[in-house]
Amino acid sequence: MIPDSAPRLADAVREATAVLAAAGVPSPKVDAELLAGHLLGVGPGRVRAMVLGDTPAPAGYAELVAERAQRIPLQHITGVAHFRYLELEVGPGVFIPRPETESVVQLVIDWLKDRGSAHPKVVDLGTGSGAIAGSVAHEVPGAEVHAVEFSEFAHAWAARNLLPLGVRLVRGDLRDALPEHNGTFDVVVSNPPYIPAEAVPNEPEVALHDPPEALYGGGADGMELPAAAAASAARLLVPGGYFVMEHAEVQAGWIAAMLERSGLWSSVTTHLDLNGRERATSAVRRPAPTRSDERMSQ
Repeated sequence: MIPDSAPRLADAVREATAVLAAAGVPSPKVDAELLAGHLLGVGPGRVRAMVLGDTPAPAGYAELVAERAQRIPLQHITGVAHFRYLELEVGPGVFIPRPETESVVQLVIDWLKDRGSAHPKVVDLGTGSGAIAGSVAHEVPGAEVHAVEFSEFAHAWAARNLLPLGVRLVRGDLRDALPEHNGTFDVVVSNPPYIPAEAVPNEPEVALHDPPEALYGGGADGMELPAAAAASAARLLVPGGYFVMEHAEVQAGWIAAMLERSGLWSSVTTHLDLNGRERATSAVRRPAPTRSDERMSQ
């Protein structure tokens, strides 16, 4: 709705950009445009075209800008997070998916494409909003995709996003989930919580609004849940199956060493995100040793 006495959209977006910049919002102009587009029902490209004319600002725009200036996440205000080709429903109680996680999805898709499996079986451990599982289901025709989420609130958001895509969503702990599927998955992917216990995120949007259970990985180093995700992946994968896990840049060496030490994995590889940071590690599940292998090693 646009009131008759509304200021011009161009002036409103300019003022909103200044307000958000003063509040420390990292991308003030983009957020100002996205909030306007949310109320107008158009994309950012259309907003940029509209500000060149005399289009009036929509009703309620200043109020949404004021909310964002309080560092309430943009996605909580609009109720939507864009991730690859998906528009995900999000809100309080669920981790907002990050753009860097899109590269983790690409690793899964590329691996499956290289192997040409007609009906691969994939599971996302700790799915949150369902961004990873939903993207795989959307972009890999014929894939049987499962997703596991422990949080009651996140599970509810994931259900909204994943059930329409045919993903098999269960509420459970990534430590022991899906025992009935042991040794049957072609791919296990996970973006588990991994922040150390004493590390408080700098961004208010994260520290105040992302649920703590989606951030902190357990233990002083934050590595309890990543280690558990790797153990579950080893249990769930077929021999030769693929595991990929997102992590913090500073954890890449530790995770690669953990996988190598276990003796369960080959082809351990660290991957960079679009910003050149060590964002994910992948590995291939080794076959279980045979009795003759065990005798030879003695």
